[in-house]
Amino acid sequence: MSNPGGPTVQADSAPTDPRRTAVSAELPAGGPFPTRGAGTFHVVPGTSDQVGQGQLTTYTVEAEDGITFTDGDTAFATAVQATMSHPKSWTGNGTTALRRIDTGTPDLRVTLASQTTARTLCGFDIPYDTSCFLRTTPGHVVLNAARWERGAQSFQGDIGQYRRYLVNHEVGHYFNNPHQPCAGNGTLAPLMMQQTLTTANDELAVLVAGIQDDIAVPRDGKVCKPNEWAFPNQ
Repeated sequence: MSNPGGPTVQADSAPTDPRRTAVSAELPAGGPFPTRGAGTFHVVPGTSDQVGQGQLTTYTVEAEDGITFTDGDTAFATAVQATMSHPKSWTGNGTTALRRIDTGTPDLRVTLASQTTARTLCGFDIPYDTSCFLRTTPGHVVLNAARWERGAQSFQGDIGQYRRYLVNHEVGHYFNNPHQPCAGNGTLAPLMMQQTLTTANDELAVLVAGIQDDIAVPRDGKVCKPNEWAFPNQ
């Protein structure tokens, strides 16, 4: 996914980029969040038992150096571990196992980054703060602190639900899951829908047009309900 700043000034009579007027994608109002850090990360101590059955993926939970998060590193790591260990998360497919480690080289890093660092790592094409997955070795999930602290309009102030969505969605890319549009009006959104931006296909189609080619978002009027789980019916 992409990230980024506020609106730019348009030249006289130049059309306004519709991506810059998507209210649903705006960062909600709220408290402060880290805007800039050192650009390096440290592993938050802590491990877990294996959860799930099948191919094992090890992961570390990390936070950016040089910044202070509202709840602290430990609370962030606890939230990530609880989300990834939940049976409605990716282990719910019956073929995936997860284990948190804090030494050695993991298969996946899950990091919390300041707004500036997240924008640098994730890109700026869509002009709203988002998070991303980087297909590096190890795989690297980058969670934007602006979103971790403020959430998204689609989740109507439920920050806990949004944080679970954020972790599960980006980790879903590690498991090769592409983006998806809303499938049925009034139904739960697919986890891999870009719910940080919107749960409405018409709005999402405008936001990703010409930028992302992994899905074709139909302008069909469908609007989904927010959903944080890969397997919500487990």
